[in-house]
Amino acid sequence: MDAEDLNLLIRRRRSVFQAEYSGATVDDSIIDQMLENANWAPTHKLTEPWRFVVYTGEGLKALAALQADYYKKTTQADGTFREERYTNLLTKPLLSSHIIVIAMRRDERRSVPEIEEAGAVFCAIQNMYLTATACGIGCYLSTGGITYFEDAQELFGFHADHKLIGFLHIGIPKSPPHDGKRRPLTDKVRWVRGH
Repeated sequence: MDAEDLNLLIRRRRSVFQAEYSGATVDDSIIDQMLENANWAPTHKLTEPWRFVVYTGEGLKALAALQADYYKKTTQADGTFREERYTNLLTKPLLSSHIIVIAMRRDERRSVPEIEEAGAVFCAIQNMYLTATACGIGCYLSTGGITYFEDAQELFGFHADHKLIGFLHIGIPKSPPHDGKRRPLTDKVRWVRGH
């Protein structure tokens, strides 16, 4: 493996949003590869806490209706309903080729701290991002909508020992993603060397 190719891949990874998708369908084989690479993320005590549900085709309409209805029912009950958010939940999923619902399954028997399990799931997500980038595919992780609603994980067949992490939207970009920017590394690193 060429280290410079890896460096370039990491630096080219971007979040690509639905408005930037062409409307073309991503081949399922790329989604399979993204998921396979996600499965190779680091995981303390091999708990492998990531769980996925993939929506595509007519499944996207089902996902949109499911989450919009849940949002409406939940927020009308507590007085926080917003029509714009409801409409977005109902329409925006249809702009993606695929959406992967991502959850974390806790394994209390192995006594791994929750933050380490979350870290493993986010490493799996980064593996999917990098795979998408290498394949010329766009994606981004949405943690809005119903992600943090109590019991929302149950809509996707997950149980109380699961936490909903977010929704990975996937599509083919209309044009190459913009260049990224980061503040200098020197602002974030301090070296301590021996005498």
